[in-house]
Amino acid sequence: MRLTKLVVVVGLALAGCGGPDEPVIDPGDGGQYSVALDPADFVADIDNPWMPFIQGHRWLYRVDGGQRIEVVVTHQTRTILGITATVVRDTETQGGQPVEDTFDWYAQDRDGNVWYLGEDTKEYKNGQVVSTAGSWEAGVDGALAGVIMRADPRVGDAYRQEYYRGQAEDMAKILRTGASERVPFRTFEGLLVTQEWSPLEPKVVEEKYYAKGFGLVLEKTVRGGSGRTELLSYQAAP
Repeated sequence: MRLTKLVVVVGLALAGCGGPDEPVIDPGDGGQYSVALDPADFVADIDNPWMPFIQGHRWLYRVDGGQRIEVVVTHQTRTILGITATVVRDTETQGGQPVEDTFDWYAQDRDGNVWYLGEDTKEYKNGQVVSTAGSWEAGVDGALAGVIMRADPRVGDAYRQEYYRGQAEDMAKILRTGASERVPFRTFEGLLVTQEWSPLEPKVVEEKYYAKGFGLVLEKTVRGGSGRTELLSYQAAP
């Protein structure tokens, strides 16, 4: 099933469930979300301008509380449902010690939509792995892929980013375009803003800010807490 069909299904389920700035806590589909992906519809590189996951690209973020998050697009791939996915490593540290280490799997279809196919995540305490909660893989134990970034984001679009019932159910909505924000790396104009939430944590809502050619530059918790993750540095592949 191509994304054009998927959006119709999810869009109908979401319609009328909240105002323009309100997250849809209940997706309204009764857990009947489904998607079938054809490996022939996917391409080798992820060059969506809002999420340019080109091998060798690297981002460093600062999190409130002193943590650092390094995101690296590795040269590794993983085959999921016959699709060759790009492996992106996301490492969170505090004081040089690991807090969380995650390998995310993404792939881009021919239309330019970036799909999220799963993750292998580990949480650490005192240098020891204490949890792998949140790990999932599309096609395993009923888990389904979702869209992490649209090829043509339009205000009001809402969609599932992942679906592993009871474990990973993140959703997103295109909130606005043309935003401006200053982060340590630089000031950005023309930002795309998404709102993200999960029925598993209904009181927590985040906003993410994406810059063309750079990807994610800022993340804010706007409900159910506070927090700000800012881009410190960005290094394109040599």
